[in-house]
Amino acid sequence: MSTVAVEVVYRGIFQKTLARNIVRSIVFAARKEGKIGTAFGRYGDSPERNGIPAKQFAIVSDSPEELEENLAVYEAREVDVTINVDDTMCKGIESWAWYGLQPINALTKPGGTLIVTSRQPADALIEDIHQKDTAYNLAIVPASVSYSGLWVYKDDHTDVRILGALAKACPELVSIDSMVAAIADQDWGDLKQTSARNTFDRVTFRPVEPGEGSADEPFSFDLPGWRDMEEGLVIRGVEPGGGFRGGNEGYEPTRSAVFKKFSTRAMRPVINFDTCIKCTLCWLQCPDTCFDVTPEGLYDANMEACCGCGVCEAVCPVPDCVTMVNEAEFNDNNSQYEHWIQDKDGYNRWMTELIQVQKEKEADRSHGYHSPGKYESESEVALTGDDD
Repeated sequence: MSTVAVEVVYRGIFQKTLARNIVRSIVFAARKEGKIGTAFGRYGDSPERNGIPAKQFAIVSDSPEELEENLAVYEAREVDVTINVDDTMCKGIESWAWYGLQPINALTKPGGTLIVTSRQPADALIEDIHQKDTAYNLAIVPASVSYSGLWVYKDDHTDVRILGALAKACPELVSIDSMVAAIADQDWGDLKQTSARNTFDRVTFRPVEPGEGSADEPFSFDLPGWRDMEEGLVIRGVEPGGGFRGGNEGYEPTRSAVFKKFSTRAMRPVINFDTCIKCTLCWLQCPDTCFDVTPEGLYDANMEACCGCGVCEAVCPVPDCVTMVNEAEFNDNNSQYEHWIQDKDGYNRWMTELIQVQKEKEADRSHGYHSPGKYESESEVALTGDDD
């Protein structure tokens, strides 16, 4: 086997417990087979802020010497398996400002596997995932997103389903029997053991060929070298902004050209401009100043600045004027206002269809900020571990 590396990409705070359970269980299972491993967060000072993509790793080797050799690097340069526990992050992640927007499969080695928890079909996911020059495999664990973080633990078997899928995707890591034994040792119950075995049998795979996927260029930037560093701490002033879209009316704040927040977003606001009463609350309360004031006093959310927190929906006094919709329903960050101005009837049909889809699927998607109390009762499907 030599050494196998697994990364778990998760939303900071919301899914920390879920990610931790996965990587720890991998190491426990490896010990069943006489292997040695370790599980750890990306760095000791990981800024696990609400919803910000973060990572945990599991490294498993045949010997302590091989393990030490692989841990000598500051960060894993490639992994055998990438596990993405929130399918909206298939669009890319920006967990650390100096990386820019990284493809979700950036570290997945040639011939490796990307495991995604999702209700979407493979082709829909591949449409969002950035292209690679080498082939890899996409494995789908059919399940809704699980927020299992510091605020709430949703015990819906997502952790063990992913572990079962991992045993199938990477048999050289550990066997399904060892994985189930590790689950049993943690006293998670017989149902969770069954869920792991069920997913091992039912996980679906789709080979992804070189060049398949989104052709969008990941956002990136160059860091200054040591010769360009200035003395002391330098914080450049930000211009106050000006008229809407460069005009003389309305207002558009100046935003950082390199700091984007959209990879944080699991849901985005959809605005009904016809029912907006111009009360200013979404504009004033938005924690990321993502709203632009249009010449007629309406508010257009800049989708590169929006982090998807849902504050605008919460403070809006008009029913259904602002609705948070699953990020998976969108393929761009285009202006909703521009769409509405150009074709009001077309925009309203598009908006109505999106909101209807969200209402039908709202049990499968949350932005995480309203998690406390959300999962007090579990469905029969979740308890049996069989929702596919």
